[in-house]
Amino acid sequence: MRRAVIHRKTTETQIALRFALDGKGKYAVHTGIRFLDHMLELFARHGAFDIRIDAKGDLDVDQHHTVEDLGIALGEAVSQALGNRRGINRAGYFVMPMDETLAVAAVDLGGRPHTVVSLGVNAARVGDLQTELVYDFFEGFAIGARANVHVKVLYGRSSHHKIEAVFKAFARALRVACAKDRRLARMLPSTKGLL
Repeated sequence: MRRAVIHRKTTETQIALRFALDGKGKYAVHTGIRFLDHMLELFARHGAFDIRIDAKGDLDVDQHHTVEDLGIALGEAVSQALGNRRGINRAGYFVMPMDETLAVAAVDLGGRPHTVVSLGVNAARVGDLQTELVYDFFEGFAIGARANVHVKVLYGRSSHHKIEAVFKAFARALRVACAKDRRLARMLPSTKGLL
């Protein structure tokens, strides 16, 4: 099993994260932001990842530190669980419908962080989550995992559905990118010789 344990402690957040790439979609998530918990639960289930997250942040100040640091910690967990990245697909994408909404996600675990997030969400909050922080989560993940992360809502009406569809698409795209390819065996999926 490709696993990772991350402990991230700053003056603003304390995060304990256990992660298994080759899991069964089991989760126990406690971030202090219930809508974010829900999105991370969806991420685990749709990616078939096992995750346990206990996070405490300075939510009395703002949600930003908690959300961004969770993205970083989760990205670091994926990177640690992948090890040398030999034999993986490296890239994956997924198109996810959710009722009236359609979202797409593409991930490349090629070693260079970059983030593009286009949600088309006008609401300041969905549930108890500040929606502008969805970008910060994915940017943190891209930095921690050293990955390209592109997520886009093609169309939709409900802000809830837009964010949920993006997290589901992201989970499934990441699952494909992390999957082992028997034809690549122990080969590094790059002509540069480095990821």
